Amino acid sequence: MSFFRRPDYRSDTTNFINDLKKQKPELDQQQIAGRALLWDKDVNTEVWEDLRAGRVEQQPYVYQTNHS
Repeated sequence: MSFFRRPDYRSDTTNFINDLKKQKPELDQQQIAGRALLWDKDVNTEVWEDLRAGRVEQQPYVYQTNHS
């Protein structure tokens, strides 16, 4: 280790999160469970392909009619 090396910087936010995890060790499992509710889902690619195939192109100006 260098004689001039400073200790590694830790922000107040990092210290807060580390202290919170020490106080509540179940927090990581709760985060994983919460993420699984909305994000960690199996994606059915066939359904997505059907949705993309049925997409209708939008006109550059949404309120413009086809009548000139």
